Amino acid sequence: MSDPVEAAPAFDPRLDDLSAVVEAAGCRRPVLFGWSEGATIAALFAATHPELVRRLILYGAYPCALRADDYPHGVEPATLENFTEAIRAAWGEAVSLTVLGPERMEDLELRRWWRRFERMSANPRVAASVFTLNSRMDMRKLLPSIHVPTLLVHRVGDILPVEGAQYMTERIRDARLVELPGADHWPWLAGGDDVLEPVEEFVTGKRAAPEPDRVLATLLFSDIVDSTARAAEIGDTEWRTVLARHDSLLREAIERERDVIVKSTGDGALARFDRPAAVRAAQDIASGLANRLGLQARVGLHTGEIELVGGDVAGITVSVAARIGALAGPGEVLVSRTVRDLILGSGLALRAAGTHTLKGVPETWELLAVADGQ
Repeated sequence: MSDPVEAAPAFDPRLDDLSAVVEAAGCRRPVLFGWSEGATIAALFAATHPELVRRLILYGAYPCALRADDYPHGVEPATLENFTEAIRAAWGEAVSLTVLGPERMEDLELRRWWRRFERMSANPRVAASVFTLNSRMDMRKLLPSIHVPTLLVHRVGDILPVEGAQYMTERIRDARLVELPGADHWPWLAGGDDVLEPVEEFVTGKRAAPEPDRVLATLLFSDIVDSTARAAEIGDTEWRTVLARHDSLLREAIERERDVIVKSTGDGALARFDRPAAVRAAQDIASGLANRLGLQARVGLHTGEIELVGGDVAGITVSVAARIGALAGPGEVLVSRTVRDLILGSGLALRAAGTHTLKGVPETWELLAVADGQ
């Protein structure tokens, strides 16, 4: 986001930048965390100024990017050249996500963000020059010159092989390596918790008490009825406008109850509530979509224990809530008996909706529909 440059800056100016930031911030022997080529800069700084660095953390680091006769752990030159050509041709369309975050390619929201990031950060020519310059870096001979405690964190499926991190660990005197599952090259893409835990232990000597990963929650699933047919009827452009208004309405209804949209499902949403007030949000969603957009929605709710997985949720409760939502009729809000038991005395009217078998879920389930009015 800084002033445009003609090509990728060399490593010396980047080291100067880091020195300037450390000095301006008044840092006294900071811990440096660098990833990808940033790990190279952090390592060079620590080797050059060991008196200024307390500890060094390197994520997705590589001593040499390209495979060579004396270094079999790099990327094939042809692979890098193909990727550089792809950058020149498709920069601004999230092309770098294919290698920096391959496990998140199906995340449409992230892909929209990534396209904007690429367009705003550099033009295609400069972006290609950045990747080319970074690929030519070779710091293998400098590794023994790093004399500060060093932690390397690397995902085993990273495009830059984990063997490169193992190579570095063997040659930095006071270094250890934590290998993590996954393939994303940027540390925050999978939520970052599995990165932060070893980092915290390395910096402080202990890990924080784990956050509770199982909680009781009410889950709400919503889904537009006949969305495919409606999209075909009005066309893609108008349908995107309708979906944007749909998303805004859902967010308003859910946030009025001060709870969390876990994720968009394209033509619906999954929301997590810490209390059964979710039923009122469900009513608002169903009536709002009908009255303001002329859309019919199915909405289902169930209360149970869920697993928190980063920013997502998992467990049998998710499946039950999704199956209940799928059974709802157009404009209908269906809830499980568990929800009914928790909203007694709320003034909400319910009517019996039968006993059902939910696909993939054991036992039979008594469901109730939220009636119109109080």
